[in-house]
Amino acid sequence: MVVSDKQPNIVVIGGGTGSFTLLSGLKRQTKNITALVNMADDGGSSGVLRDELGVLPPGDIRQCLVALSESPQALRDLFNYRFPNDTSLAGHSFGNLFLSAVEMMHDNFAEGVAMASEILKITGRVLPITLTKSTLHLATADGEVTGQHNIANTPILLKEKPRLWLLPHARLNPEAGQAIANASLVVIAPGDLYGSLVPALLVDEVAEALSATPAKVVYVCNLINKPVQTKDFTVNEYASELERFIGKGTLDYVFYNTDSPDKALLKSYSREGEFPVIVDERELRKASYTAVGGAFLSRQPAQRDPVDNGVYHSLIRHDAEAVCKELMRLTVEKA
Repeated sequence: MVVSDKQPNIVVIGGGTGSFTLLSGLKRQTKNITALVNMADDGGSSGVLRDELGVLPPGDIRQCLVALSESPQALRDLFNYRFPNDTSLAGHSFGNLFLSAVEMMHDNFAEGVAMASEILKITGRVLPITLTKSTLHLATADGEVTGQHNIANTPILLKEKPRLWLLPHARLNPEAGQAIANASLVVIAPGDLYGSLVPALLVDEVAEALSATPAKVVYVCNLINKPVQTKDFTVNEYASELERFIGKGTLDYVFYNTDSPDKALLKSYSREGEFPVIVDERELRKASYTAVGGAFLSRQPAQRDPVDNGVYHSLIRHDAEAVCKELMRLTVEKA
């Protein structure tokens, strides 16, 4: 783990692909990075390991570790390697199994993260935002939906403001709280609004920590709306929903994309009912935060991941270099 007192101290909150993208870019800009990772995931490999072994979900932690790794590509690929579908370990990645094994050996998830950090020679730190084993809950008209995976597939009415909570109440990891307090910049990464971002912000004392930090708080808005829960959302509506959980006026900046995806990609996404996040300039001019628009769309062609069963990951995704360049400008302005 490499740190430097002379470089800006940036904290990234989230999990999954959005955090992976930002962290991959930020590690080329500063050595002082702390990734605070959502711990509510209960789908896929993480869900199976939670259910069968009683461990904390390792998947998003693994992605952030690999994003910040300075180790050879082969070692990063090993942590991401997913066992074939026709085996008893189908769906599990090596890194997930490693983190869970160390947690079981030491009865301490943080020990597994620290060990993996050393093996992968990461820049900065990766921390679970909480060490409490909690489950995400959603109130609906028909009762209650339990579990992040189930909630991610539960329709939410257009413009509805759903009630979500964690049980048991999740306590903020003290190291995570200290990281927010000491940050130059806190960035809420793009990601699934109710499945990835809100669960991190629901952790006790996160809202208070974000309100108290002297750092500027930035949200990098999603590129694409999901038909099940964020259909027709504007940039401002994403920001407003986040502030519903962390307090109005907490966000200082919101980054949004002004570039247009390739027509063929848009057509492909539209078949699934997915369309770009709507930019309402009038709303943004009235907002309490500063809205920063830019060409934040990656033009790199998507490639199959050879160690993840050859699947494609996000086809429409952020340009890490462009986003991180704007983030670093904020640290210079602050200085």
